[in-house]
Amino acid sequence: MITRYTDYPLHDLNSFHVEERADCIIEFDCANDLAEIFTNGDIGQKWYVLGGGNNILFTGRYCGTLIKPVGKNITILEEDNSSLLLEADAGVEWDDMVAWCVERNLWGAENLSLIPGSVGASPVQNIGAYGAEAKDIIERVHYFDTTEMESRTLTNRECHFAYRESIFKNKLRRHAIITSVEFRLSKIPTPNLGYGDLIHEVESRGEASLQNIRDAVCSIRRSKLPDTALLGNAGSFFKNPIVDIATADGLKAQYPNMPTYPLSEQRCKIAAGWLIDQAGMKGYRQGSVGVHERQALVLVNFGHATGNEVIALAEHVMQRVFDKFGIRIEPEVNIL
Repeated sequence: MITRYTDYPLHDLNSFHVEERADCIIEFDCANDLAEIFTNGDIGQKWYVLGGGNNILFTGRYCGTLIKPVGKNITILEEDNSSLLLEADAGVEWDDMVAWCVERNLWGAENLSLIPGSVGASPVQNIGAYGAEAKDIIERVHYFDTTEMESRTLTNRECHFAYRESIFKNKLRRHAIITSVEFRLSKIPTPNLGYGDLIHEVESRGEASLQNIRDAVCSIRRSKLPDTALLGNAGSFFKNPIVDIATADGLKAQYPNMPTYPLSEQRCKIAAGWLIDQAGMKGYRQGSVGVHERQALVLVNFGHATGNEVIALAEHVMQRVFDKFGIRIEPEVNIL
């Protein structure tokens, strides 16, 4: 079903709670709806897919059409003794799907608990947390090609997943609207506890069960990240920078406590939150916006801030990090 709204307020559709409006919002359920929307030709030249609004920052009125998936189905496609393949509509809340998996003793999504946003956004950003990424469980992605006007499917390999990257952010940007995603979950216990303080949180709850891991992840995230209902934010605003090993080793020699995560023999990921904290920006406030006092990766709206005010703060943070470490960090949030 297609539903259209005009001159629509965006305050409740973006987790920063920026007070902007959109010329038009169109809600859709399935690929057939998208075929009708684009065939009619009245969508205009400027459009953007709006999922849960948790990884976006509006810097002014959106003078175009926002396309929003609202399908909420989760369907079991196949099942055997070791795994289950499910298909979730793009409009399903990501954490609802994770909870669905945990309730059914399916392994693979639990480390990604409480990540805000929708299923449709998960392949685009290749969302990740606590040593896990969406690509680890994605089997296939179904999308509507707005150039060819037809539904298509990509396998995991064809999605070209990388750290916070995918084909949907590059080659298929502006050409693909994700309609559903297939995930393969394991029935065999496979706890992934090697990242940060997760193992300690799990051990404090007893065995490494699915529910204990999910509860531990949720507890850690709630302790570090502000509730968007109380304080506008988009979660982690910045990507963890990836540098060559020589650069990482040089910085490690200067700052032995700097968290680093080797990705290969040539490249290493550095914790952006640590860099921002060490640059003296944790808890920093600039008018109605600030860096969160418990998690330096998060920029927050204390109330009535504009998107441009958030951008100004982000640029200040990035410059401070560069001045101290010679590393350029980049926003993870989509800026419109």
